Amino acid sequence: MSEYAKSGVNIDEGNRAVDLIKKHVQSTYDNNVLNSIGHFAAMYEIPEGYKKPILVSCTDGVGTKLKIAIDSGIVDTVGIDLVAMSVNDLICCGAKPLYFLDYIACNSLIPETMESIIKGITDGCKQANCALTGGEMAEMGDMYKSGDFDLAGFAVGVVEKDNIIDGQSIRKGDTVYGIPSSGIHSNGYSLVRKVFTNEVLKKYQLTPSDLLTPTRIYVNTIQDLISNYKINGIAHITGGGLIENIERILPKGVSLSIDFDKIKSPNIFTIIQNEGHISKDEMFRVFNMGIGMCVISSEDIPECEDLIKIGHIS
Repeated sequence: MSEYAKSGVNIDEGNRAVDLIKKHVQSTYDNNVLNSIGHFAAMYEIPEGYKKPILVSCTDGVGTKLKIAIDSGIVDTVGIDLVAMSVNDLICCGAKPLYFLDYIACNSLIPETMESIIKGITDGCKQANCALTGGEMAEMGDMYKSGDFDLAGFAVGVVEKDNIIDGQSIRKGDTVYGIPSSGIHSNGYSLVRKVFTNEVLKKYQLTPSDLLTPTRIYVNTIQDLISNYKINGIAHITGGGLIENIERILPKGVSLSIDFDKIKSPNIFTIIQNEGHISKDEMFRVFNMGIGMCVISSEDIPECEDLIKIGHIS
């Protein structure tokens, strides 16, 4: 064993991890990816057809949801969360995701664990129709406890300058539509972990995997809505809840009204509220409560199971 490996960094295992993830990463490539794995930087050609292409970028992580994944050994879905948290922000200005990069920092690099994490990231990229063009794995035994790792993600997209959606066209009388979430998504997990003790999990016959349902990726749904209707504003419902995230995109002179009775929250939120003795107001500020994305339009968009009128602009 080399002295570097003895100090906590194993180059050979890092190379083996790269070999394991290659097939997953390359499965996300499209014709615009100009580099292969191993280059020092990723290259991506802007697709044809844009007159005034504007590049849009976002970055985020998964937060303490990772603790549940690490403690349970279920690490194959948090990569989907990683992609979701960035691309769901990116699409709020009308952009289409192009490519994604990841950063994984860990105590010790176990190739099979890295493969599981990257497989989740590539699954997320496929849902978002974007390429995983690069990333970094950093082994830092002095920074992280045994078994620990952290994730960061970076998404880049493109939007036609004349088609940017920034909320400035929102007017009085517009309707607020909610798109359901897949559950907790990736916010509020410091509180989730406090509430869901082993006793509470046993009481409701839940397992850690029930707390790791991946964040829904809204790329296709939003692209379909943009293609068929005049969308004036889009809000990703994360920390801060419905009110604070929608108000971020409202122009001056208008106000938001939400009919909370229209929102059907998944049972997981009822358990959190009851077991944690949390007020309804705090629940709606910490969690998405069943609505992961909102669009605002002056057009009457038909309601369905996946699109609900939940409010209006006044």
